[in-house]
Amino acid sequence: MKKTISSWVGIFVGCIIMASAFVYFINPYNLVPGGVYGASIVLHNLFPSVQVGTFGYMFDIPLLIISVLLLGSKLGSRTIVAALFTPLVMNVLSYLSYPTEEALHQLDPTQLLGGCLDMSDHLMLTSVIGAVIIGLGGGIVVRSRATTGGTDIVAMILQKYCHIRFSKAILLVDGIVVLFGLLVIGFGIGNPDDAVQPSLYLSFYSLITIYISSRVIAYVINGEKNDKIVFVISDMRLTALHDYIIGDLDRTATCIKSSGLYTKADKEMLFLVVSYKEVMKIKQKIREVDPKAFVVVTDAYDAFGEGWKELPKEGELQPE
Repeated sequence: MKKTISSWVGIFVGCIIMASAFVYFINPYNLVPGGVYGASIVLHNLFPSVQVGTFGYMFDIPLLIISVLLLGSKLGSRTIVAALFTPLVMNVLSYLSYPTEEALHQLDPTQLLGGCLDMSDHLMLTSVIGAVIIGLGGGIVVRSRATTGGTDIVAMILQKYCHIRFSKAILLVDGIVVLFGLLVIGFGIGNPDDAVQPSLYLSFYSLITIYISSRVIAYVINGEKNDKIVFVISDMRLTALHDYIIGDLDRTATCIKSSGLYTKADKEMLFLVVSYKEVMKIKQKIREVDPKAFVVVTDAYDAFGEGWKELPKEGELQPE
């Protein structure tokens, strides 16, 4: 029950964070960060009276049906809630943040929150901030075993059936959406006659937003991914090192029987996985126990088992 409640809270919090990023840092500046809402921003430029969130509903409904059919009813139910809640929050925040109907239709940044959040002269900064917040919200939603609908569903399908990492699938699909938007309405954003911020420049900001948000999503889902594998080969019995690993690091290791290829002499080889913060400690202890030991340290992309992550169940989607 606790896990279920925490999961649903994560979905709602992540959706609110994402919607806020779009309303305050993306939509007013006509950035197109891919996905359903990127396409919705492009369409809003053509039909200003229809809000971005409303266009989101138009895209999400058929994709939600696909998600239920291909990704399962459990994931589908959470995705339905997230996909319907995000554009709702986006529309509500938009109505509350603009003083007039005209400003709302134009998404005028000079009137956003009374003009106190106008970042028209800092588009690089607003694209970075918006991307980070979108990635944070999206990562929280995905960690809660849901998606916000749209191209998240396509990315999940690519992950399940094409074995593409979720963050890379998001980057691929969103990139296609942006390119499509640029082709349809001449880069999709900006005024071609504006020498200061031509459409091409704003399009680059959109691509930067996509890349940063995908990296943040991956980080939120998986963490830093910087655990290390340590191999230690020694001519002596490393009893003191064994005690240090078990007693001080509160970890374990595997002793592998080995022998030197040239000397044919028996050797002890230890295999262990540690966090990057523990690497220096283990190196110092090895030097203390056997300065002549041969040590190899390499990256561990994933570690499962006691003290690490739980092995995935059959049919369970892994975001990364």
